[in-house]
Amino acid sequence: MVLVSAARDYVNRMLQDISGMKVLILDSHTVSTVSVVYSQSELLQKEVFLVELIESTSLSRESMSHLKAVYFLQPTSENIQHLRRQLASPRFGEYHLFFSNILKDTQIHILADSDELEVVQQVQEFYADFVAVDPYHFTLNIPSNHTYMLPAVVDPGNLQHFCDRVVDGIAAVFLAMKRRPIIRYQRTSDVAKRIAQETSKLMYQQESGLFDFRRTEISPLLLVLDRSDDPVTPLLNQWTYQAMVHELIGIQDNKVDLRSLGKFPKDQEEVVLSSEQDSFFKSNMYENFGDIGMNIKRLVDEFQQAAKSNQNIQTIEDMAKFVDNYPEYRKMHGNISKHVTLVTEMSKIVEERKLMLVSQTEQELACNGGQVAAFEAVTNLLNNENISDIDRLRLVMLYALRYEKESPVQLMQLFNKLASRSPKYKPGLVQFLLKQAGVDKRTGDLYGNRDFLNIARNMARGLKGVENVYTQHQPLLFQTMESITKGRLRDVDYPCIGNHFQQGSRPQEVVIFIVGGTTYEESRCVALQNATNSGTRFVLGGSVVLNSKRFLKDLEEAQRIARSSTSVV
Repeated sequence: MVLVSAARDYVNRMLQDISGMKVLILDSHTVSTVSVVYSQSELLQKEVFLVELIESTSLSRESMSHLKAVYFLQPTSENIQHLRRQLASPRFGEYHLFFSNILKDTQIHILADSDELEVVQQVQEFYADFVAVDPYHFTLNIPSNHTYMLPAVVDPGNLQHFCDRVVDGIAAVFLAMKRRPIIRYQRTSDVAKRIAQETSKLMYQQESGLFDFRRTEISPLLLVLDRSDDPVTPLLNQWTYQAMVHELIGIQDNKVDLRSLGKFPKDQEEVVLSSEQDSFFKSNMYENFGDIGMNIKRLVDEFQQAAKSNQNIQTIEDMAKFVDNYPEYRKMHGNISKHVTLVTEMSKIVEERKLMLVSQTEQELACNGGQVAAFEAVTNLLNNENISDIDRLRLVMLYALRYEKESPVQLMQLFNKLASRSPKYKPGLVQFLLKQAGVDKRTGDLYGNRDFLNIARNMARGLKGVENVYTQHQPLLFQTMESITKGRLRDVDYPCIGNHFQQGSRPQEVVIFIVGGTTYEESRCVALQNATNSGTRFVLGGSVVLNSKRFLKDLEEAQRIARSSTSVV
């Protein structure tokens, strides 16, 4: 079951059976759910002439009785209150109410009592309470993502709210897949355990009837992990297309906002990067940066032949100029000009921040041993005037995660140098990261030091030659998926909730949820794993999609709250 088609299917079912002109009313979450799977023009084909947010619908008094209102909302108490007020003085001819998750009985009663004029035609639950950014990758876009880093006593109310949202999101994914999973979690994480327990309680007790689907011989697996088990992946620079765009510019709900980078034509200020709607992106999203440039050049060359232009295109700048000079090229290949723009902008950032230099050291820190050489490389980069503050901070963090036990003295020297070089970073942020995700907190074998098989594998990889020095890192998730497909995921490290454990059997469907967020490097890993047809299909989900900027922001926020709570005590 591919999540994009599940979400699309729900939207189709909402719109196709209601004939005539419609207004689609969403909330701040469902607007993301719909926008990643349905384009504006597709909505128009379904006779949706207006899309509004429920808050603004509440403010408007204009009567539109010729329109039928299709609401698609999360079943939150705020949304139910909005609906109550709107049904009391209806603006639209008909009301069709769809909710993205399980409604409480009390909420159904409130809606029934509010519909005095009997304008509500139907109330249904359509379980698309997730944002399917790619076929095998979803996010919940949780705003207060830093909450997972804090101990329960610091802010119990917010943590409960965070866990509830995650449980709801996971439940919706399984309802959309029509499955009830066996649930396992990362033993070292309190928050992963809590989410696993609450999900199990929902699926096997509170709503067991709803999850009582036809049994498959081998149940699917839900594995709940904590970001702190692999803090390295979100700190690294990326060199494959989708991951790199998110790291250097930022992707939100498959859209890239270019306005912060300079002046662009109106149609290019915000561009869509969707594997469902863009065939060039689909075939290149996991390719490395060098190949993308060549693939775009090939397309531009093809157009040049057609346009009989013989400009000599050698560099990325030449490509950008060519696209500007040929407006019809922009129209014909609006898509390609978008990719030319992205690659041009990213090339500028790479050059400006000297990222090839920085990234080489990052990859060494993540993948290879050698503490002395690593210390020297990081020191040199900290002294280099061209390196930005955020890159300095990331390098010290990567060094600290790798060598916290081996070289405490040198680590202190790096802390001091970082403090003098990058004063805007609060002292203690690196130490806070180690407290969160240091070696004592992790389950997995993050650096592959102790596992003989890994040492052999790395040697083999070294002999074959790594495809590219900038993409040699593999997320810890890769090993976790390998253990699952081989039936070797250790019960001590990943215990099972309840007595549903299936010894030694390999599940055919696995949803891995990372509390604290996923990365596009990991979703690439999942897509490539699924392409091998190993007999197990993986879906990856998380509370947000991280890049290093977001990961550091969450860390700073959690540190700030942790500090203020200790000063109160």
